[in-house]
Amino acid sequence: MHELAELCKKEKQMKYYKRYIGILLLSILFFSCGAQTNTVLSADEFEKALKANEKLQVLDVRTPGEYFSGHLKNALQADWNDPKEFDRRIAFIDKNSPVYVYCLAGGRSAAAAAKMRKMGYANVIELKGGINAWKAANKTLEGSAEIKQMSMAEFETAIKGNKTVLVDFGAEWCPPCKIMEPVLKDLQSHNPGKFTIVKVDGGNDQEILKKYEVTALPVFIVFKGGKLSWRKDGVVTEKELAEQVR
Repeated sequence: MHELAELCKKEKQMKYYKRYIGILLLSILFFSCGAQTNTVLSADEFEKALKANEKLQVLDVRTPGEYFSGHLKNALQADWNDPKEFDRRIAFIDKNSPVYVYCLAGGRSAAAAAKMRKMGYANVIELKGGINAWKAANKTLEGSAEIKQMSMAEFETAIKGNKTVLVDFGAEWCPPCKIMEPVLKDLQSHNPGKFTIVKVDGGNDQEILKKYEVTALPVFIVFKGGKLSWRKDGVVTEKELAEQVR
């Protein structure tokens, strides 16, 4: 009887320990998930954080050309579009300290942040809307090169008159914009003389980007007789574009 009592006692202890370990594991899992919460800050919030601590790690995931056209103070640069370079450069970034990531419009930084979180970076914070949002909030950049922008007057001259104009807000380094290049080429070849294309540089022509509130690329706008008749944010099929430029 004594041995039976001891056996029952041990079984109860084992059940207690198993329950305790289960609760402990769930707590660790919950904490880990909480630490990986996606954090996206507005331009004002992002700037406030950087001003509070100038030693924060800031990562620009745009191309070198974009970086040297103007970047945030103390920003490091790792081109997200060059996987080998990106991986090599972020290897020198402290995984246990916050990393503030940005690109032009938010797409590349979101992808980079997601990868970094999976790689074990404890706290990755993104700039919502990227440099476009930063500029729209009239915030300053460092290292800005003198790159000629298309003026609003030049843009309005290009779209006025009794003609159909397709405005392409894009950039050479923008993956979805590259996808749209053959679509636009086919559109022109299948609809000769029906419309003209005006290209707006999504990383440079800030006056026009602000006017039409373009913060993510690509964006397509059709003007007929100088008036906006249609707009689409993101990729679009040739068929849909053809219906709008007829």
